[in-house]
Amino acid sequence: MKQPLVPSYYRATATPYEPYAPLQGREDARVAIIGGGFAGLNTALGLAERGVRDVVVLEREQIGFGASGRNGGFVFGGYSLGEEVLRSQLGEQRARQLFELTATAVQRIRERVAHYVIPCDVVDQGVIWANWFRDPEVLRKRQRLLADHYGVYWDWLPQEELRELIRSERYSDGLYERNALHLHPLNYTIGLATAAKGQGVRIHENSDVWRLRRENRHWSISTPQGELQAEHVVLACGGYLAGLRRQIDRAILPIATYVMVTEPLGERLDDCLQTRAAIYDTRFAFDYYRSLPDKRLLWGGRISIRNRSPTVVQRILTRDLLRVFPALKGIGVEYAWSGMMSYARHQMPQIGSSDDGLWWAQAFGGHGLAPTCVAGELLAAAIAEDDQGWKQFSKYGLAHTYKPFGFIGAQSHYWWAEFNDWFKTSLEG
Repeated sequence: MKQPLVPSYYRATATPYEPYAPLQGREDARVAIIGGGFAGLNTALGLAERGVRDVVVLEREQIGFGASGRNGGFVFGGYSLGEEVLRSQLGEQRARQLFELTATAVQRIRERVAHYVIPCDVVDQGVIWANWFRDPEVLRKRQRLLADHYGVYWDWLPQEELRELIRSERYSDGLYERNALHLHPLNYTIGLATAAKGQGVRIHENSDVWRLRRENRHWSISTPQGELQAEHVVLACGGYLAGLRRQIDRAILPIATYVMVTEPLGERLDDCLQTRAAIYDTRFAFDYYRSLPDKRLLWGGRISIRNRSPTVVQRILTRDLLRVFPALKGIGVEYAWSGMMSYARHQMPQIGSSDDGLWWAQAFGGHGLAPTCVAGELLAAAIAEDDQGWKQFSKYGLAHTYKPFGFIGAQSHYWWAEFNDWFKTSLEG
């Protein structure tokens, strides 16, 4: 079986661009953003679109190096925290407002891709939530909840119709979410950077920030080759911690997830999938997958407290794939990788400020594309216009994760949920 030759399928098919030079010498900016992923670049572009172009983005590696360039590429509404729990914590009105921010973000992503002509293989064909179990109540319950309390309507897919779209006996019924899409996330990230640069944002790759300190009324940022002074600083590092503020770093758990991409499958893929929609299932420990433009199948799943080698990722995910599509036995897997996502104990994004010009956006927990767009817009509006919309997330602050015990708890919770999925499946025969 062919082994992965590059870090990921996304890197192998990335849009070519002229690398951004490291920060050198001394610079000044109104806003410095640390982290060149979704959250940081959405903030930079949001600022530029509001007329604030004195912005610098510092990325330790390359644009999209972290979770932004490694994820499944799903774009849909919501957060890691489920809609029912969100409503119980915030009440009807506030929960709906937060959810609607992500629905608006989905549309904003569509518009930005079109407006800035970002070549990221957008497939605007929705997402299918396929029922792993026989009991349809899990689908019915969520369908009612979304319609009654969030004004969101997902279409019912009876088993016969679902199996015309997904040629697997693994699933029973399903729900179809129309306001969703999928894309090449690294190329989308590169496109955001290109758009921001085109409006005057300065971007520096290979610029590892090793010190951040407050001096008088500004922030001083140090990298190996340069110094940057800024009025505002945004920390947007996700699961790849910067080590600059202990309170911010300790509030998230970097959790790994796994992705692989097969060889081109041609008609074999058509025999399995008759839909361009992206797909995930109803288990806690769910699979997620989608077809790619070159007739490959992208397959993801699992979470773990540690990264795995491509060989191990390939072996684990191939086993999962064959449980759904046994007819694909023997196919080649050409790319396999893992990446670190950022999770908070409360399972919601952490979007906040310390009131001295320091801001943060992190803990998007596997729902990154829409919530990071939300975060970027809220922080850009706050910095450019003194808008207070970001305070909608004030309930979900920098809750201590108590590492390393938090890692143990997160892994144990996942294993317990995985066991419950298995037990429920076994009871159904």
